[in-house]
Amino acid sequence: MSGGASVLLAFDYGSRRIGVAVGETVTRSARPLATVTVRGNRPDWGTVTRLIGDWCPSRLVVGLPVDMDGAEQEASRGARRFGRQLEGRYRLPVDLVDERLTTRIARQQLAETGRWRDPVDPVAAQLILEGWFSERGTA
Repeated sequence: MSGGASVLLAFDYGSRRIGVAVGETVTRSARPLATVTVRGNRPDWGTVTRLIGDWCPSRLVVGLPVDMDGAEQEASRGARRFGRQLEGRYRLPVDLVDERLTTRIARQQLAETGRWRDPVDPVAAQLILEGWFSERGTA
């Protein structure tokens, strides 16, 4: 897409919670947005649908958990499945992005700013989206 700004939503997939962040391509900035609950391996699709309806993203980004050596792990399957479900339900392109260390860095950032009680998952999603911007940059 050329020209105007594109809005993106990023997801930090987890078996109990999914962090969500929003960003846009012109400023290449992202911010934490929300936490989606997961029960019985089923995300709260109502919340996901509302977020997608509210923000009208042109693309979705999902963090892919990998080991430090880049090998996929058990959680990688869940994130890939979630990405396929997003693509199928909302007919939007989905990119998977290496999310190594994002949760650790998010916890560290929250602690350093005195916000250790803030939810970590949306901040991890913000870091995932910022990583997407550095790798690709446009939607």
